Amino acid sequence: METFELASLLVRQGSEQWPVTFERARLFVIQQYGTFSWYIELDGMQQEELLQRFAESLDIDVSVQAVTVGGKSLSGDAFFHPNPQKRAAAVRGQGELGGYR
Repeated sequence: METFELASLLVRQGSEQWPVTFERARLFVIQQYGTFSWYIELDGMQQEELLQRFAESLDIDVSVQAVTVGGKSLSGDAFFHPNPQKRAAAVRGQGELGGYR
């Protein structure tokens, strides 16, 4: 498993997009037994309205664009799982993570 600290994250859904503000964001990439998966953990999110929007919606499909602290640009499709009480979210990747390989 590889872990990357994120410097920035942009979340898109349809024609809307939100630059996400956070205290800490980490991207985890897992390659095991021929499978590939990835997810992002967000802590200390400042956007309560964004968290609430996804908490109240059945449509949690998003696309993300991330930049690591080291400057690597990554993108992919994911599901946004908010945790408004803890000002946190988990973004579960689905499929490829563009820019990783």
